Amino acid sequence: MTPTILLLNGPNLNLLGTRQPEIYGHQTLADIEQACRRHGQTLGLAIDFRQSNHEGELVDWIQQARGRAAGIIINPAAYSHTSVAVLDALLAVELPVVEVHLSNIHQREEYRRHSYVSQAAVGVICGFGSHGYILALDAIRRLAAPPTLPPDSEEA
Repeated sequence: MTPTILLLNGPNLNLLGTRQPEIYGHQTLADIEQACRRHGQTLGLAIDFRQSNHEGELVDWIQQARGRAAGIIINPAAYSHTSVAVLDALLAVELPVVEVHLSNIHQREEYRRHSYVSQAAVGVICGFGSHGYILALDAIRRLAAPPTLPPDSEEA
């Protein structure tokens, strides 16, 4: 059975490619989705790729992932810095979470440097543009289904 990864995108990410390309790049969200689906296939993952500008919808999708998804990758966008509701939902589903940001949030405005979502994430990938999603898929693959080590090998 192919593990499913829920890949969520928060507000304004539907405007990628046209919204501040000097910060967020020229790729559209559809471009990123296509790249994620291709890479997910090479990793043996099914990708459930979604975007919403509505906090409650993101919370609903996170809750629905329990028992259905093997892990969650989330670019919460502005909800990173404001949403305790998204944090609580991520904690409640008890799945591995990787947080992604296109820009390096630690080099931006002070208010962007804190993320509530990071408290639920195993790791955070930021500053690598759209390639951060590919890095997140590699990471979640290891977290969702760790490779089996041969009996005579040592764990790292």
